[in-house]
Amino acid sequence: MRNLLDIQKQLLPDLMETLKRRYTILHQIMLSDIIGRRTLAASLDMTERVLRAETDLLKSQGLIEIESVGMRISAAGRRLLDLLEPVVKSLFGLDDLEEKIRATYGLDKVIVVPGDCESSPFTKRELGRAGAKALLSVLRTDDIVAVTGGSTLADMADQLTPPLSLSYKNAWFVPARGGLGESMEIQANTIASTMAKRVGANYRLLHVPDLLSGDAYQSLALDSNIGEIVQIIRSSRIIVHGIGDAIEMTRRRKLDEATVSEIQGEGAVAESFGYYFNEEGQVVHTMLTMGLRLEDIVRTETVIGIAGGKPKAKAIHAMLRFGQENILVTDEAAAVEIGKGIDNQLQISS
Repeated sequence: MRNLLDIQKQLLPDLMETLKRRYTILHQIMLSDIIGRRTLAASLDMTERVLRAETDLLKSQGLIEIESVGMRISAAGRRLLDLLEPVVKSLFGLDDLEEKIRATYGLDKVIVVPGDCESSPFTKRELGRAGAKALLSVLRTDDIVAVTGGSTLADMADQLTPPLSLSYKNAWFVPARGGLGESMEIQANTIASTMAKRVGANYRLLHVPDLLSGDAYQSLALDSNIGEIVQIIRSSRIIVHGIGDAIEMTRRRKLDEATVSEIQGEGAVAESFGYYFNEEGQVVHTMLTMGLRLEDIVRTETVIGIAGGKPKAKAIHAMLRFGQENILVTDEAAAVEIGKGIDNQLQISS
């Protein structure tokens, strides 16, 4: 199949572009459930006239249904997308990018979805869907899974659909750390409970603030109920986490200007689990938080990082240099930037 695609790219480049365009339209209609032509045209940066011609063709083929409220994918359209899924990576040239990143950083698996989640909510939703599939591919029926907060993890939770043949009633989902203070929808507690409910598993919550003072930390550490939950969190076999831009995360957590300046001065570019990392993947700043510690992350069997968008490329690179990721789920925009960094490093080395 790969050889056939390579031949088609050389002999029929226009046909490949048409295939990519129609796949993208059909895929985004599928992700949207139902969507109007104007909204879809804007998200694809396409004129309504061009989009109308394409959607009319898709309708004539029975792949979409057009109603007064918008367009939705048909059963035939879903079947076609399922058939195309194995070749989509080659179609968009993403399989080579995945392998380049996987081999460079020594990962078990890299998953790259087409597009840029910074500019497209559809790509962000697809990123969540890919993250859900990655988790299900390694999830055992009696696992403990620790998850962080964030909008990408929230999208992932909403799309977690387990196979009917498996039961996860003995599995547990827990927050990787305290998260009170963020919006309820993207708190780790909310995401852990949503994931557990989606797969029929159990969950425990950690009702403590995201950031703690020294006295508060010591007091909470002595609480037997909190101590019990923290021990469960620290025994997780799987961690699923987002990756944040360091300075963006300082603002989101409303840190004082002195702390922000200190973190900037230390060269931090990435944040995860309350730790700030420089470009070399070294921890340069730590916030006091209840939950996973660095040593817990290091000994965890499977760590899944999920993040996308071109501005996140440097942060993702830093976390990959940290060296504890097993699976990376990202988008094309971030992956291309990471790939450029790999190429530049190779040129410098040679």
